[in-house]
Amino acid sequence: MAFMGDTMNPAPLWHNGPTPGAFYNFPGNSSTYGPGSHPASDFKAHSASPITTTTTVIGLKFDKGVVIAADTLGSYGSLARFRDCPRVMKVNDLILLGNGGDYADFQYLKDIIEQKIIDEKCIGDGLQLKPRSLHCWLTRVLYNKRSKMDPLWSNYVVAGIQDGEPFLGAVDKLGTAYEDAAIATGLGAYMATPLLREAVDKGGLDEQGAKALVQKCLEVLYYRDARAFQRYQLGVVTADGVTVEDLAEITPRWELAHMIHMK
Repeated sequence: MAFMGDTMNPAPLWHNGPTPGAFYNFPGNSSTYGPGSHPASDFKAHSASPITTTTTVIGLKFDKGVVIAADTLGSYGSLARFRDCPRVMKVNDLILLGNGGDYADFQYLKDIIEQKIIDEKCIGDGLQLKPRSLHCWLTRVLYNKRSKMDPLWSNYVVAGIQDGEPFLGAVDKLGTAYEDAAIATGLGAYMATPLLREAVDKGGLDEQGAKALVQKCLEVLYYRDARAFQRYQLGVVTADGVTVEDLAEITPRWELAHMIHMK
């Protein structure tokens, strides 16, 4: 059959693609693309114990876009050490990115993503990175790093507008990825997700309603998550562009604390 090609002289597997079983360099430049020169025995666990960590990221779709929010606390073990760790970033006019986990690993990958956007602008072809493309790229990067036993100990929430429709996806440190209308990482996966999904199931969620719900989830987590903080950052992406709002604070209400008794 003609469509099978020359069966006696087949083309190389994944022609011009990655070599199966080979280790690849990341990040790389034009001189280091291709299989790495290191044997598998050289790869060791360099990041087995994250130091400065962050907690929940919340993402929620509404009728015309997506909201992402996260607090600004960087915990040094159980110490609330760094209180100005923003982790909601504008990638371009179509994408917002949120991070939870090891903050140093986020800073490392943030620099690489920002350089990708600069390189893209320098090409000047009028094209922009799309959220689904960034989501897919992150799965490859995180899977590549964990395959070398040197994972980036962080998870990411990608929000954006893809061909006029809201997009929301998550990637964890193993490269496991999924898309959903409501996403919460960290302790928020247990405490905020039910609130988010209830609102999504009801439908008819607009921007103001989505913001109010995300802020409510952050308040719930502030009361219950020992690694959460009252100062937070919120970003919105719609067809009109990306907006990362100024830092805001939850107003705590502790008047009911006397009714809580530890056993």
